[in-house]
Amino acid sequence: MLLIPAIDIKDGKCVRLRQGRMEDDTVFSDDPVAVAGRWVRLGAKRLHLVDLDGAFAGKPKNAAVIHAIVDAYPGVPIQIGGGIRDEETIEAYLNAGVEYVIIGTKAVNEPHFIRDIAMEYPRRIIIGLDAKDGKVAIDGWSKLSKHDVIDLAQHFEADGVEAIIYTDISRDGMMQGVNVEATAKLASAITIPVIASGGITNLDDIRALGLVAGEGIMGAITGRAIYEGTLDFAIAEQLAESFA
Repeated sequence: MLLIPAIDIKDGKCVRLRQGRMEDDTVFSDDPVAVAGRWVRLGAKRLHLVDLDGAFAGKPKNAAVIHAIVDAYPGVPIQIGGGIRDEETIEAYLNAGVEYVIIGTKAVNEPHFIRDIAMEYPRRIIIGLDAKDGKVAIDGWSKLSKHDVIDLAQHFEADGVEAIIYTDISRDGMMQGVNVEATAKLASAITIPVIASGGITNLDDIRALGLVAGEGIMGAITGRAIYEGTLDFAIAEQLAESFA
């Protein structure tokens, strides 16, 4: 099981939000490239980047910073989300060296787009499903849709996407523990991998996810915990890797 550090970028800086609220942010560094290097040196096998400004604007806003991270660490697969709403943006990121693009709002609003794009870029498209009480949120988590998480995940699986990132937005940035039950339920309902996100606080959360990793949970994204120090990334990454 991979442990994937999150680098959320707002105004060119590395920040973390609470429950996706742009006004409730904490700046951890003015240099996201250096932050990426820190996690790579501690053993990260993949990086999770989010263009927060892009997520709200509907188009990339921090592409220069993201490209700088890709260029600095070419051997580390990078997945990027936030404001990816058209094929031009997808192609630009992939051509720049990004390994996976994460599509969220566009996938929920226009699911036919995913079928076409997954065929065009096989094994490069990840769907981000951010949910509260089982319903998917869109537009930077500012709106709740009527769509059920599992139904949508099964639909995108049939379209041929590489994986699903599942975030419980009621837990994200709140340091309250990951929603293991909901994550395992989703993973057992589909055959493509699920990456858990939201709420990971300490080693107990890694162990809890690891115990159900066999359901199809291939990794977990961690953010605030590794920045605030409640989770030692190097130790947690080794623990995560011990689970098949």
